[in-house]
Amino acid sequence: MATLRLFASAREAAGTGRDTLPGRTVGEVLDAARSRYGEAFSDVLATCKIWVNGEPADLSTSVGPNDEIGILPPVSGGMA
Repeated sequence: MATLRLFASAREAAGTGRDTLPGRTVGEVLDAARSRYGEAFSDVLATCKIWVNGEPADLSTSVGPNDEIGILPPVSGGMA
């Protein structure tokens, strides 16, 4: 089980900013998250960057119980 941290639109789609989910790799954890949070979360996830313990990661990155997976959607902004 790894800790999943969700930010911005990923947090909104999931309805939570943090969860603990099963999986030995980032891909397995994200599959569990998709199942738990549904289509809206899956749509947002498609555009997100993934980090493990503050370092860029991919779906094959191994994770354990002390690891934190960060899901970071793209951020836009500007001056109003």
